[in-house]
Formats: sequence, structure tokens, C-alpha cells
Amino acid sequence: MFGRIREDIGCVFERDPAARSVWEVLTCYPGFHALELHRIAHALWKAKLRWLARFLSHVTRFLTGVEIHPGARIGRRVFIDHGMGVVIGETAEIGDDCTLYHGVTLGGTRPSREQGGQKRHPTIGNDVIVGSGAQVLGPFRVGDGARIGAASVVLKEVPDGATMVGNPAHQVGRRAASEAMPPVFEPYGISGEIPDPIARPLAALLDEVAALRARVAEVERESDAPKTAEPTVEPLRSRVARANP
Repeated sequence: MFGRIREDIGCVFERDPAARSVWEVLTCYPGFHALELHRIAHALWKAKLRWLARFLSHVTRFLTGVEIHPGARIGRRVFIDHGMGVVIGETAEIGDDCTLYHGVTLGGTRPSREQGGQKRHPTIGNDVIVGSGAQVLGPFRVGDGARIGAASVVLKEVPDGATMVGNPAHQVGRRAASEAMPPVFEPYGISGEIPDPIARPLAALLDEVAALRARVAEVERESDAPKTAEPTVEPLRSRVARANP
């Protein structure tokens, strides 16, 4: 238990430059508190003490603003930054070394009584960053090393190393897996390599307008060019007279 706590404190220092001391992390980081209390609630859940587990989860939500169902499975060195508004569903699974920002939802779609006991929430791989306000909804997998941009809505499986942005989210890049160097930490799932989704269509429109202008100018030049005299057709009588002098 104490080894896990040391790992959780260490990952805070790795990913948050605002952390200044261990005491500050222990007392002032609601995401850290939510994870430690969740581990207790999860142990109670597995011990079939379901009401007690849910009550502890409810108290944790009241204290931290982070709602984690005690049935959710969370790996090691997970960091929930800021924390407020994070919701993690019952059948959600989170791998190691992941980072979640405020307002993230790992939820399901079309909830109903019939779905009880079924997989309804996403499985997050290792080293995944989910940006603030992102919604990952459904029983699919988000691949290792994926980046979910802020305010994205992910409704389908995400490949390893992919970067997803938009609503509904679409892939705008993919990082090649490399064992030679550790992956770069990208806060909020945003890096400089992501193309601007508005700039790209605007650039395409500007290129099309330039091509149309060039075509219009070419047509205008052709219409202003002097017309050559059309050859006149010699009357048939003159041709016959010349042929039969």
C-alpha cells in the first residue's frame, strides 16, 4: 500500500510543475485523494461489501468532486489533475501511467436495466492522456499511448498511439511506438503536431479559389484576343467558270 502511495506521489511531481512538496500533494490534491480512497472502496467492492463501498465512493465524491464507481479497475501511477467533474463508470478499466484532466467522463451509452452486469464503459490502455472535458463513451478500448484532445467525444475504438480530436472524435495523427525513448508527456492530449481542423479546410478553399481565378483570367484573355477573319466560301458559279474557261 505504501509503495503504491509513493508511486502516486511521484507521478504527480512528474506531470504537474505546480507540485512543490510531498506535504502539498498529500493535503491539496483532490485527484490523489480520490484515487487512494477508491482503492479502499474497490477492496470493499470485491469483498462483496457493496453498500459500504458505494457509500465510501459517495463520500469521496462529496470531498473531492471526483466520482469513481468502486467497481472500476484503475492501474498504477494514474494521475487525475484538478479532478473536479471526473466521472468513471462501474465497468471502466484504466491502465498504468495514465493522466485524466478535469471534466473527463468514462461512461456508457444507452444505459438500461438490461445492461446490468455487462461491460458498458471503456477500457483505457497504458500511458493514455485524456484532456479536460473529454467524453469517452462505450465498451471499447483506447489503445496504449493514445491522446484524447480536450472536449473530444470518443464513441469508437482508438488505435495505439492515435490522437483523437473533435465531436465526434476523429483521428488526426498517430505516434509510432518506440522502445528506444520514453513517450513525451503532452498535457491535455494536445501537441504541436496536431493540424488545425479549421485551418485545413480554409486552406483547401483558398487553393480552390486561386485555381478558379486563374481559370477565369484565362477565359477572359481568350475572349479579348483579336478574332481572325473567317475564310469566305467562293461562290459555286465562279469556281465552275474558272474550272471551264
